[in-house]
Amino acid sequence: MTVSTAETKQNHSVKEQLSNTNPLIEFQAVLKEAIEVLRYPNDVFEFLKEPMRFLEVSIPVRMDNNTTKVFRGYRAQHNDANGPTKGGIRFHPDVTPEEVKALSGWMSMKCGITGLPYGGAKGGIVCDPRNMSLRELELLSRGYVRAVSQIVGPTKDIPAPDMYTNSQIMAWMLDEYDHIREFDSPGFITGKPLALGGSEGRETATSKGVLYTLERICELKKIPIKEMTVIIQGFGNVGSFLAKYLYELGAKVVGISDVLGGIYDPNGLDIPLLLNSRDSFGIVSNDIERSLSNQDLLEKECDILIPAAIGGQITKNNANNIKCQIVIEAANGPTTKEAAKILQERDILVVPDILANSGGVIVSYFEWCQNNQGYYWTEEKVDQHLKEKISSSFEKVFQTSQCFEVDMRIAAYIEGIRRVTEASRLRGWITW
Repeated sequence: MTVSTAETKQNHSVKEQLSNTNPLIEFQAVLKEAIEVLRYPNDVFEFLKEPMRFLEVSIPVRMDNNTTKVFRGYRAQHNDANGPTKGGIRFHPDVTPEEVKALSGWMSMKCGITGLPYGGAKGGIVCDPRNMSLRELELLSRGYVRAVSQIVGPTKDIPAPDMYTNSQIMAWMLDEYDHIREFDSPGFITGKPLALGGSEGRETATSKGVLYTLERICELKKIPIKEMTVIIQGFGNVGSFLAKYLYELGAKVVGISDVLGGIYDPNGLDIPLLLNSRDSFGIVSNDIERSLSNQDLLEKECDILIPAAIGGQITKNNANNIKCQIVIEAANGPTTKEAAKILQERDILVVPDILANSGGVIVSYFEWCQNNQGYYWTEEKVDQHLKEKISSSFEKVFQTSQCFEVDMRIAAYIEGIRRVTEASRLRGWITW
């Protein structure tokens, strides 16, 4: 698949915008603030500010034009005090070591908040899958597993899908790992196809987790979902399913965007039409007219704003222009620390990513449990347990925010930090 000139320009503008945002520094800044609220010693910050293990690999791939291209890949394992590490693998041209390290730290916080027996991990490969054939993607996926095979496994580190990866890529990775280990190991990776031990409800898990979080917020704020106006930035797996669910509940989705730009209608968009014209990369058909840039869409008026694309989208430069009551972070790190403070001062509630988008890792945990037991659940059971887990996590974070008189982002970090430091202390890794 080739990328259009308009898409290339949009990618460049996004990259320029993100160049001033270092996700690792963002993670560390909020981590330090939460540790100070807890009155933990600075030793805890030094212990948690970087992943305990970071691997950089080179992956040679024979391309379709018969040349060999070497791709750069990463795997970060933040902390394994609570159990094996867990985290997705993203294929994206803008993947950096700092991003992967930050994402592994966020995953540790996420697992702590939700009480999962995991530490955080993350992987990434610098590539653009939109310009690669299925054959090239398969070779890249298998090459990545060979490169990191010594540090991953069902009791070490369990990968999963992330940006621009899917169940087919997980299937190739599983098959490669099975060949290396010479036995069937479905618990090595989650987000697999159902035929290879995947879980019902995994594909929609992140979207449903965001939806269940939104329902709890609406109950809290006494805002009816029916007729509320929603803008969703990003129309990939998470954003598209969210749009579908909200449309079916009677909410008015007035704006969505893909990598080419934003689509906005104050009367509400025809979501079924947009879903039918969406490709596997979350790009809506070129026949759909885009009237706005991604950044312009963020500043349109709505009740609920859901960034569901990439990090660093709401910054100090546009936070004063956001016109909504609530921001729910479906993407990883879409709001910078400075922007979050501006939104808080403006009385805009921000539900942080490490709580709102935890549905994916929760159902990945369910999949891992099913693989280990050899007993598989119905979709209804998966959804029921997901709703229970994310609702109880929301209540815990909300109560912590009230107790410490902090926003929900700091409260979420507090819950994550408490769990990982307690496990680390009991193991004798840190003392105070």
